[in-house]
Amino acid sequence: MSNPFAWIAEPLNPNQPAKKFFNLNKLGDARYGRLPFSIRVLLEAAVRNCDEFLVKKEDVENILNWNVMQSKNVEVPFNPARVILQDLTGVPAVVDFAAMRDAVKKLGGDPEKINPICPADLVIDHSIQVDFNRRSDSLQKNQELEFERNKERFEFLKWGSQAFHNMKIIPPGSGIVHQVNLEYLARVVFDQNGYYYPDSLVGTDSHTTMIDGLGVLGWGVGGIEAEAVMLGQPISMVLPKVIGYKLMGNPHPLVTSTDIVLTVTKHLRQVGVVGKFVEFFGPGVAQLSIADRATIANMCPEYGATAAFFPVDEVSIRYLIQTGRDEEKIKHIKNYLVAVGMFRDFNNSAQDPDFTQVVELDLHTVVPCCSGPKRPQDKVAVSEMKKDFETCLGAKQGFKGFSVAPERHGDRVKFVHNGSDFELTHGSVVIAAITSCTNTSNPSVMLGAGLLAKKAVDAGLTVKPYIKTSLSPGSGVVTYYLRESGVMPYLAQLGFDVVGYGCMTCIGNSGPLPEAVAEAITQGDLIAVGVLSGNRNFEGRIHPNTRANYLASPPLVIAYAIAGTIRIDFEIEPLGVNAEGKEIFLKDLWPTRDEIQAVERQYVIPGMFKEVYQKIETVNESWNALDAPSDTLYTWNPKSTYIKSPPFFENLTLELQPPKSIVDAYVLLNLGDSVTTDHISPAGNIARNSPAARYLTSRSLTPREFNSYGSRRGNDAVMVRGTFANIRLSNKFINKQAPQTIHFPSGETLDVFDAAERYKQAGHPLIVLTGKEYGSGSSRDWAAKGPFLLGIKAILAESYERIHRSNLVGMGVIPLQYLPGEDAESLGLTGRERYTIVIPEELAPRMKVQIKLDTGKTFHALMRFDTDVELTYFRNGGILNYMIRKMAS
Repeated sequence: MSNPFAWIAEPLNPNQPAKKFFNLNKLGDARYGRLPFSIRVLLEAAVRNCDEFLVKKEDVENILNWNVMQSKNVEVPFNPARVILQDLTGVPAVVDFAAMRDAVKKLGGDPEKINPICPADLVIDHSIQVDFNRRSDSLQKNQELEFERNKERFEFLKWGSQAFHNMKIIPPGSGIVHQVNLEYLARVVFDQNGYYYPDSLVGTDSHTTMIDGLGVLGWGVGGIEAEAVMLGQPISMVLPKVIGYKLMGNPHPLVTSTDIVLTVTKHLRQVGVVGKFVEFFGPGVAQLSIADRATIANMCPEYGATAAFFPVDEVSIRYLIQTGRDEEKIKHIKNYLVAVGMFRDFNNSAQDPDFTQVVELDLHTVVPCCSGPKRPQDKVAVSEMKKDFETCLGAKQGFKGFSVAPERHGDRVKFVHNGSDFELTHGSVVIAAITSCTNTSNPSVMLGAGLLAKKAVDAGLTVKPYIKTSLSPGSGVVTYYLRESGVMPYLAQLGFDVVGYGCMTCIGNSGPLPEAVAEAITQGDLIAVGVLSGNRNFEGRIHPNTRANYLASPPLVIAYAIAGTIRIDFEIEPLGVNAEGKEIFLKDLWPTRDEIQAVERQYVIPGMFKEVYQKIETVNESWNALDAPSDTLYTWNPKSTYIKSPPFFENLTLELQPPKSIVDAYVLLNLGDSVTTDHISPAGNIARNSPAARYLTSRSLTPREFNSYGSRRGNDAVMVRGTFANIRLSNKFINKQAPQTIHFPSGETLDVFDAAERYKQAGHPLIVLTGKEYGSGSSRDWAAKGPFLLGIKAILAESYERIHRSNLVGMGVIPLQYLPGEDAESLGLTGRERYTIVIPEELAPRMKVQIKLDTGKTFHALMRFDTDVELTYFRNGGILNYMIRKMAS
């Protein structure tokens, strides 16, 4: 259909009449100039894609009228310019695409129709783990093991890159998806099909928001939702409120960008920004580099916002030059953004748009800090770390407590490592990792760590050999500038060798601890510590043996590694004592912002970026050597334990089945608040006594060959067994943390999967009871797919994390929410009742439904299908079923 706004399209440059843009200023609407810059991106996409079917003139009007409509829960469509995937979430997406091709063919359609319509980039960065460290060949050894473990997955992905059009795959060993996105993949402005338009994206990783730091609007969605976008469907979203976050002042010379982001994270958690956009403005923004902005935007999921947007300004343009982007393209980028009213001057308050609410931060008030011991929003000033940890030791079990009896706070356990005697106590650091997209993209903190390492080595300090130290840069550029600036040998001397290019420790791929260390921790029931420059530190995520984990800047990771304990007050206690007996304090070693910036100016140069990224798609010889088929349909290997055709579409028919009530469901799990996707669908090691381990053993695999849950996300038989398999799961039905539940018909305590299987065999539907913020954490499609395959028909929660609720909808699992003021306790629910959820034939968004218990009690809950599109997906049994029917008919 023709676009009713086609009349506002005009050439950007009169000398190039074939290259046009939709000039929103020609709408002649004063409301446009008052819109937040992030909302202008939504408006442009709606205007450009308006076809009066998927996107209507009414949608354009609603976005233009943002100031009025933001509080009315109005639904708008958004067509992102592209999709980005990482391999843990990308493999299941490609598996689903392959299975959808099979399903379309089975229903009589053309399987070739299943193809990304929207460009998709997939970066393989989640497969490598820290098996080797502190050796000169750690990187090579870890990469060899990565290929050995993941050959089947990589062959499958290579098939996908050849079989599907419009999909680019960046091989393993290239870097972390978000840093590669920032340094290489980001277009900032698209030049495609004869039009200029803003770069925007959704990604299958919650930290996709990092790209917002460069002025590219993007956020994380579930893998299921991303697949629909790849197939040309707009995202249906509630028009968001936009919090204006005003930054003022200059940071203290000793403060890092990590300190700023942890401060912002805690502040915005307190403000309450879930489901909202945050847009940064004010003169303080001009003081931040793109890497600093990207660090703040990266942590957006930790403060709960949908996006954390920094509009494009002169600093953004300088970054594009610094990272070696094409000069002609950079010129078009700036010309387009100026012409369309999306180029920002943060020192010009006349440009400040309207916001839902404005909050402020004076950067000068930020102090060095960490976050932990179990959540990224629990900020602790470095000066308070010792006291805070010791308080946590004795506090009751919870986010800030470990319930260690006072008489045990001084417990020590001796052990022998490599022939030398050592001892551990509560608070001993056993993992110190410079890792994760959050910080490794930022030259200021990476060079700061390198300079601190140099000073520490020169002062005669060392790191105890049993501490698992590692450095996993986000791209080859980082290694390049660390080497050129001369700090790499000092990092390596302290044990921070490059162990791989990927997320590694931050996603739980920390590899094993030395056996003697693990035994000492277990023997003494010690609260051992991991310190990492990551963005997630939830329980059970980093390593099973580190019950306390702290997020810290890369220089602080090194400082705590040298100290060997979190129980240190850097102000008054020395970091260490050198061979001459001299006490060395952290303040003696800490580099200033000016020192770091001088090195950065000299060594972080465009040539590095050009050299690294020119060969990024061909540099990995192991990837080049992979032999993968290029047939339209994938030939599934029944012997594979990595890639398996999922059962989602087995009974799919072209005809819609009317939705049915859920009758006499048992409660599989009764959970509390802040149940994360790590609890639901862990991505770490596969425990040897777990249902997934038993399945792999039955397929003749040894524990050494188990690999991780993340690496096996393309096999539903492993993943459904890994659902709710986290050792830190707290189920109210049993009195301990364990991945178990009660099977009520028999009264037996079983692993969650085994209980669900028994219910399924008897034909009993299941539900889950839970509390606030259900599904917080990383965006994991298996956190929705797994419960669906367990037979869970509905979740009843007090509130949901945005992406996870969307994923449940995408799988046809009903997200129910208690009415305001009600919860399981106020309703007297024990979870031992049986539940009938009455689903009426006529459905409407956010309608109330009746729930009847076998006890005779009745109450109502909100059915969290928030839009008509979500209801369409539910009627079809999920978003993928909807797409298959659409493509096959």
